[in-house]
Amino acid sequence: MRRRRWPLLTVLAFGYAFLYVPILLLIIYSFNESRLVTVWTGFSTKWYVELFRNEQLLDAAWLSVRIAAVNATLAVVLGTLAANALVRHRNFRGRTGFELLLTAPLVMPDVIIGLSLLLLFVAMQETIGWPDGRGFTTITIAHVTFSMAYVAVVVRARLSQMDRSLEEAAMDLGARPLRVYLTITLPLIAPALLSGWLLAFTLSLDDLVIASFVAGPGSTTLPMVIYSSVRMGVSPQINALATIIVAVVTLAVVIAGISMRRGREAR
Repeated sequence: MRRRRWPLLTVLAFGYAFLYVPILLLIIYSFNESRLVTVWTGFSTKWYVELFRNEQLLDAAWLSVRIAAVNATLAVVLGTLAANALVRHRNFRGRTGFELLLTAPLVMPDVIIGLSLLLLFVAMQETIGWPDGRGFTTITIAHVTFSMAYVAVVVRARLSQMDRSLEEAAMDLGARPLRVYLTITLPLIAPALLSGWLLAFTLSLDDLVIASFVAGPGSTTLPMVIYSSVRMGVSPQINALATIIVAVVTLAVVIAGISMRRGREAR
């Protein structure tokens, strides 16, 4: 049995190495003294100092974080409502079309989504005068458009597996539907809501194509700044920023994992 496991363990090790060794190298070279990101000349933290002096990069990062947070919150609300409609009301008129529209962003190319939303925003501005230009609002709307589809899939899967007898027992004891949903349903689907929020946040923070279509001159997101700087040569400041992002994401994942584990133990 041990001999049979070696090929599987070897493939698994190579797979994880392929994913995480580049990230580890990026973190190591963020402390490189040289301006060349591939030549190690000594340990230094000067690129972190330079990063915090780079107002363009920091403004873009702060804009991306704000957009991602608002997008994730709205996507969770809308995605949860859509998942509830699909799971709890199985025979309403127009269900097939609604489900098709909800899942279309999952398979539609980003170029098509970005171009169609750009044409929509331009037509709305000419017709009703809103949105006035392209920036935070248009990027957030564009991100919510495709992020809510991912959240709906996650929450729908959790609602489908939930034991409905708990809600029925609460209503038999006199609880109103809204109170049942707030005190019974939401705590049970909380892990799915948290997972959907983190997924929507990551998708928004990582988006480049759609944001490039719907962003204006004064609303450059972090992926757009990084992409434009990479074409002229990778700066060690990008490595420093990526290291900070990796640290924050790792901390968030650990906290989420601990919270979900405590929730399961409490139940």
